[in-house]
Amino acid sequence: MAATAAASAAAAAAANSDEEENYEEYIPVAKRRAMEAERLRQLRLSKPAPFSSSASSLPLPPPPPLPPAQLPTVPDAAAKPSLLVKATQLKRAAPEVTATEQRIQQEKEVIDNLSDGKSLRSVRELAKGIVYTDPIETGWKPPLRLRRMPLAKANELRRKWHIIVDGNDVPPPARDFRDLRLPEPMLRMLRERGIVQPTPIQVQGLPVVLSGRDMIGIAFTGSGKTLVFVLPLIMVALQEEILMPIVPGEGPFGMIICPSRELAKQTYDVIEQFLLPLKDAGYPEIRPLLCIGGVDMRTQLDVLKKGVHIVVATPGRLKDLLAKKKMNLDNCRYLTLDEADRLVDLGFEDDIKEVFDHFKDQRQTLLFSATMPQKIQNFAKNALVKPVTVNVGRAGAANLDVIQEVEYVKEDARIIYLLECLQKTPPPVLIFCENKADVDYIHEYLLLKGVEAVAIHGGKDQEERQNAIDSFKSGKKDVLVATDVASKGLDFPDIQHVINYDMPAEIENYVHRIGRTGRCGKTGIATTFINKNQTETTLLDLKHLLKEAKQRIPPVLAELNDPLEDEEIIAKESGVKGCAYCGGLGHRVGDCPKLEHQKSMAIAGSRKDYFGGGGYRGEI
Repeated sequence: MAATAAASAAAAAAANSDEEENYEEYIPVAKRRAMEAERLRQLRLSKPAPFSSSASSLPLPPPPPLPPAQLPTVPDAAAKPSLLVKATQLKRAAPEVTATEQRIQQEKEVIDNLSDGKSLRSVRELAKGIVYTDPIETGWKPPLRLRRMPLAKANELRRKWHIIVDGNDVPPPARDFRDLRLPEPMLRMLRERGIVQPTPIQVQGLPVVLSGRDMIGIAFTGSGKTLVFVLPLIMVALQEEILMPIVPGEGPFGMIICPSRELAKQTYDVIEQFLLPLKDAGYPEIRPLLCIGGVDMRTQLDVLKKGVHIVVATPGRLKDLLAKKKMNLDNCRYLTLDEADRLVDLGFEDDIKEVFDHFKDQRQTLLFSATMPQKIQNFAKNALVKPVTVNVGRAGAANLDVIQEVEYVKEDARIIYLLECLQKTPPPVLIFCENKADVDYIHEYLLLKGVEAVAIHGGKDQEERQNAIDSFKSGKKDVLVATDVASKGLDFPDIQHVINYDMPAEIENYVHRIGRTGRCGKTGIATTFINKNQTETTLLDLKHLLKEAKQRIPPVLAELNDPLEDEEIIAKESGVKGCAYCGGLGHRVGDCPKLEHQKSMAIAGSRKDYFGGGGYRGEI
């Protein structure tokens, strides 16, 4: 057995050695084809020698094989440059981009991705590709002397009033209310309210709106923006009523949307002030409607059945009435978004989209706010028809009539220091807090200390909120404690002091809060408490805002390391000062905390419901 095994092993070894000697190297198919092509080419090139017919039948001898060194080279896939190599070559060939230019480009891409320009257009317009190219025609024309005003003189007046306009064929500014051809009862009411000369935003804004142009109005708090959209709306309603009187169930012709119930009620009161003298003077009756939540819907439906000309609404209740087909926007051709940055921003965006879906025809759209970041402006310009931007001062700048004082107060000591601050000025005083629990706590504390105080926040019912506002405005109460629900647009004429119990996370809210004082040319004081709870970004925004308004910067803010040392270069080259998303001056859009927060909220909202059955809205 051992001999047999040895013999078989020897035979296998011999066979393996034979195979190694006869081994031929494998030649790839592409290489073989190239070799065959080369052989055929050599055959064609070689001249055939003269031969007899007898020899022609004999086959040609095969050509001698080429040595490996002379084998034709085949373009291999590996020899071609890869995409990575090409990209590197292109980068080297491209002109050098500085770090500043690269940052500006990145910011532009972020803003372009955010603004889609679709929210201010209805589904019908998007689906059918309807694009309006010309503004709405109105029957209003400025007086002849204004129409003949040279462009150089108009620009000189704008420079004098610090008005910046952007747009084509901008109507000339009007320095007197009489130039606007308003009815005499409205002019008389303006004089009774002590409004003799128009403010800068009114000088340019009123002619633009009366001409039928879409407009973006930006001006500091307390500058009279409300009259810019209220007076033309009354004119539109009067014109429509005179041409064709309204029938029951019809309307409205114009609409104003506000972010809070209190602001909507205030705007409604202003409209009624001007409608009463018109009715007394014999003009046709104009019916306004206040359409807000927290109020019985039946009273609003009774007014709607008679037919309405003007609607002042908050998004929620307006959406409900439209969804229930209790109101239609078939004849509505005038729309104003007051505090537009709040309405178009996250929170109300879906409600506003639903409202726009009910429009059947072109409308004149107006956007007004004191804080209008570049993101909202770009988005609005894409959606509006040949818009005119009227800007008085920088968007998001603080009112210069307000003295801003910033105090570093420890968390536990704030409530005690609050009583000291209340003694700085005589009442009324407004106190702002970030959350509802703090409002209730401060309200209770002040009542225990014998202070006549009232409080409002989103958790209270509408009647309680309205009573608190009315008693504070009438002077029955000395202090109003509120969340940011009272910071947007509310007009308290006699307030000399605003106290921020905590610094808001968004600088826009700070600008709106301190704007409740220093209105209509009066001066006021704003005291803000800061401590370790605020983020460095928020404090940097505050520092830059104080610097811009030439206010005293406290040592705790002055010691902060400012990362935007090359801010001036970036702002000059990009044309955007500070953050284009939230308007803060202490950071750029790449470091915006508000943008990061909203992105995380959007991701959280889009998470799949793994517990649901996947049916309607994924109920369990």
